[in-house]
Amino acid sequence: MARSCAKSFNAKRRRTARSEFPVQLSKHDLLQLDADALAALSHAQLQGLSEKLLADLKLAHERLDQAPHNSSRPPSSQAPWERGRDEDHDDTDPDAPSDSSAPASSTARADEHVDPPADSAEGSQPEPATSASPSSTDADAPPPKRPGQRRGATGHGRTQRFAIIHRLEHHPTRCARCGSDLQDRAPGACYHAHHVIDLSDLGEERIGLELTDTLHAYHERTCGCGHSTRAEPGHTPGDAAWDVALSERHLVGPRLLSLICALCTRQRLSRRRIQEFLGDWLRLQLSIATINQCLHEAGRALDAVVEEQLLQQARDSGLLHADETSWLEAGKLVWLWVFTSATTTIFTIGARSKAVLMSVLGPLFNGWLMSDGYWAYRDLDNRLRCLAHVQRKARGLEESLDRQARAFGEAVNTCLQAVMDSVYAAREGPPPMDLRQQHAEQLNAFWCLCLEHIDAAHEKTRALARELLNDFDTFWVTLDHPELPLTNNEAERALRHWVIARRISQGTRTAQGSRTVAVLASVVDTCRKRGLSPWDFIAEVVAERRRGRPAPLLPVAA
Repeated sequence: MARSCAKSFNAKRRRTARSEFPVQLSKHDLLQLDADALAALSHAQLQGLSEKLLADLKLAHERLDQAPHNSSRPPSSQAPWERGRDEDHDDTDPDAPSDSSAPASSTARADEHVDPPADSAEGSQPEPATSASPSSTDADAPPPKRPGQRRGATGHGRTQRFAIIHRLEHHPTRCARCGSDLQDRAPGACYHAHHVIDLSDLGEERIGLELTDTLHAYHERTCGCGHSTRAEPGHTPGDAAWDVALSERHLVGPRLLSLICALCTRQRLSRRRIQEFLGDWLRLQLSIATINQCLHEAGRALDAVVEEQLLQQARDSGLLHADETSWLEAGKLVWLWVFTSATTTIFTIGARSKAVLMSVLGPLFNGWLMSDGYWAYRDLDNRLRCLAHVQRKARGLEESLDRQARAFGEAVNTCLQAVMDSVYAAREGPPPMDLRQQHAEQLNAFWCLCLEHIDAAHEKTRALARELLNDFDTFWVTLDHPELPLTNNEAERALRHWVIARRISQGTRTAQGSRTVAVLASVVDTCRKRGLSPWDFIAEVVAERRRGRPAPLLPVAA
């Protein structure tokens, strides 16, 4: 029903458009007209075609001149720079006295389309409106609206003010021209100041959250050489990969920015919910754009920690757990990867490809990698497969209605359970004989069983048999190294929190937003693994990076 109504409405709209603008030459006709086609016409034919073209040209100009004041077009159909232009038209000389030939009111100008004299070939004036009184003039009409903020308007700037708790004076210490010491010079005038709202450090004796407003004042001093040097807020040079600045000239202080990161990453609050929390509990009014800027600024500040410290520490570890899950970026499917060791966790968002894998591991990674069956992992020499993944698939076959699938599932689970029991026993004490030799006959029989089922009629049976054959050696590495893990639970647990966050937020909107999520997740989870407070570290890194200094080192353990 709704579809038929929509079709009838569109058909009616097309009929209305054709009746309102009855062009004589269609687009199909114009595509066939060129210089050769015109040369082949006679004088009478050219005359008739010219009349049609002239009529269509006038009609096109009339359509281009349509505006909200002279047609049914909505005001939103105008470009921003065109809005208010029609109200700005004045058909008379403002310095000349008004007479009966001038428009009587703004209503008359709106009802009758009148071109201004500058655009009119004849310069004629419109007739006065019949509803206007003889004594009405342009002085009775409201002044034309101009674009931009009106005089006396409140505007949309920040109106909330806090009592200034601290005032910090910044003076230049060295002359920018000659390098002389300026500390003995008399302080110059303050040329710039800005506020920084931050959470105060209450110490161990007090608890709670308290906001402080610090005024940073920057002065200039004049050297003996005559050069005047100004103290400038610290900043980090721009980065092409990030469109957000790192500067001390920022309303939100490092500790407050860290709180915003905590509300977003650990509490999974949206920007609007963070705005609501700050307003309700701290009486602080921040725009959603400012909150988003703070998160991206934290991502840029911590990016150096991930690239220069955590990546190398993850590559140097003897064992990494890797896993990936789907992610949405601007509605498109990408993948959230995780690589976690005993002390380090790395997240990255990108395509599900070998290039992303190698960008994290690097060309020299020689540790053990625990992963699933994704093909991109197969080029790595030291690789483990998660036995729990295969066990779940085998249990599914055991519950199948297909007799062959049930038998194969039982055989897979029996073999895997025997291997796992031997590994657990070896961890308690030395085995009586080498585990590989102990299970050699069983593994050979299992290999032959998988070969028998690679062309099974049951789809999941066939898929599991081929998966086991593709990565056959990776399932039994723990027989040679019982100390290695049997499952990939570390990576799955690392992803669980961010999978929930993805379901709430529906992913990210930009590549920079995805990078911010990955960087914050890497630092937060790594700090948790090392028993550190991620929020203190984030505040410290942001403070140093705003000053233009390198990011501090993340301790290996508390």
